[in-house]
Formats: sequence, structure tokens, C-alpha cells
Amino acid sequence: MTLTASPIWARSVSSVCDNSNFLSAQQDFENGEARGDVPVHICGHVVAVSEKAQHTRSGWHGYFYVDVGHGVSIRIVSNLDEISGDEWPWVRKGDMADVVGRYYYDSPRRQGIDWTHHGTSRKWDIPGYVIVNGKRFD
Repeated sequence: MTLTASPIWARSVSSVCDNSNFLSAQQDFENGEARGDVPVHICGHVVAVSEKAQHTRSGWHGYFYVDVGHGVSIRIVSNLDEISGDEWPWVRKGDMADVVGRYYYDSPRRQGIDWTHHGTSRKWDIPGYVIVNGKRFD
């Protein structure tokens, strides 16, 4: 069974933080039981921040990691050209973050949550956001 075929992985996202759903999805990918991208809503404390934005083929991005429990932290990718926010970095280690976006899994070392902004496309139709200490960035 693949993640994209399972009814529990509908193309919607929880209105509240659901780290257990994320951890389950991550485990399915690591076990080879899932493919594709998954909408997620996670929350936790920021454990690391890349202080400098990086330019990629899709624009400027800021990166930080959120602890989702059980010894797991996940990379958050924020498209700074799309997201409304202060100058990067607008998140600091120790901040509380609430994130909605697309979980991608390329390998155990290449995974994260992107599409954390309000924009959508034909390939991704769920708007995302980041809330840091109660301040929303989307």
C-alpha cells in the first residue's frame, strides 16, 4: 500500500497540530510504504535556524528545524519571496512554531516541510503557513 492510495492521507490538513500524524507518515516513508507528498500540520520548539537565507532556482529560502517529539526534528523550508514576514531570520532557537505545509521525503537525509506559504499551484493546492510565538507568516 502506498501513502497516496490510503484514505487516511487525504488531500487536506488538520486544523490543529498533529505531530503523531506526521511521525506516522515519516515512518511509512522510511519503511518504503509511502510515496508522494503529504499535507501536514506540525508544531514544536525551534531547535536550529540557518541564519542566512539561501537562493535556489525557486527564489530565496529560510530554513529552520522544529522538534516534533520522540527525538525527531524536521527541516522547515520557507520561501521568503512568497511568505509575508520580517527580514530573515524571523524565527529563533527556542521559539514555538506551528507549521502547515507539504512533507516531502527523498531519503532519510533529504526530507522536510515546504510550501509553508499561502501560495498554491497545480501540483500543490493546500495553502501553508508558519506561526512563530503567535505571529503568523504566510
